[in-house]
Amino acid sequence: MQYTGEILALGVAMLWTATALCFEYSGKKMGTLPLNLIRIFMAFVMLGTLLLCTTGSILPLYAGGQTWLWLSVSGLIGFVIGDYFLFYSYILIGSRFTQLLMTLAPPASAIGGALILGESMGLNAIAGMIITITGIILSIVGKKDKIDDKNQRSYGLKLPTKGLLLAIGAGLCQGIGIVFSKLGLNYYSSDLTSHFSVFPDSNHEKIITDMIPFASSQIRLITGLVGFAILVLFTGKTKQLFAALKMKKAMGIATIGTLFGPFLGVSFSLMAIQYTATGIASTLMALTPIIIMLPAHYIFKQKITYLEIAGAFISVIGVMLFFI
Repeated sequence: MQYTGEILALGVAMLWTATALCFEYSGKKMGTLPLNLIRIFMAFVMLGTLLLCTTGSILPLYAGGQTWLWLSVSGLIGFVIGDYFLFYSYILIGSRFTQLLMTLAPPASAIGGALILGESMGLNAIAGMIITITGIILSIVGKKDKIDDKNQRSYGLKLPTKGLLLAIGAGLCQGIGIVFSKLGLNYYSSDLTSHFSVFPDSNHEKIITDMIPFASSQIRLITGLVGFAILVLFTGKTKQLFAALKMKKAMGIATIGTLFGPFLGVSFSLMAIQYTATGIASTLMALTPIIIMLPAHYIFKQKITYLEIAGAFISVIGVMLFFI
């Protein structure tokens, strides 16, 4: 079907909007580390069930060492480090501003793609980066509540510095993680070509090939599961984890967020970059900061200024320019 990758990428933006709202709520109730471990375990079970029903195995079939290596690196950067930053920033600055800072992911993926995959970058990329950052600045800078010595409101960051830095880190990690994901996907495709050239089976080959994005996500999830399990154990969050499991409403919302995010969202994002250029897919997936504004206003009663709306649109325009 024409524009399959573009349609998938736009759907991912909507899924990530829903999952961001779900995880902002659940994270404030459960805590960052317990929520991450819970939702990655649930995603692992969901993906494992899908793979078992389609390929006959809960683990990726015929994936070689290089595939496991680079997808694991992607999982470490994107899931463990990036998502820890992401969920912590949800708590500190909310999902709306965090998703705005996530527009840094496409520039990061483009720079990483140029350095690691040899993809080209033009002058438009530099212009796009400047415009994206300008849009972000417009959204996060405004009048402070505190009155200065001259009884005037001063201008500065509207967000806590820690939350801002965490969101920036999350955006950079997601962008770099996408690059390593694409590298892993390329190796996985080669692994399957090699396997089926020796053991031809057209029906099985088609099924396995169609499931590459989901199988690749499973490798990334395994890395995330191990990483967060270690963090929970070594930070003494096991009691908090068991307490989180008893929170029925938070668990229900976290389950919905997991279905939309690590299961469908991440897998469809990998599928999108299979069917269209990384830049186009990343641009459409970067629409989340615009889509999330209205539900964030009604669900969390967040006040949204015209400057913030303008900043979000400018940031997304910058992302679009980055890939022209």
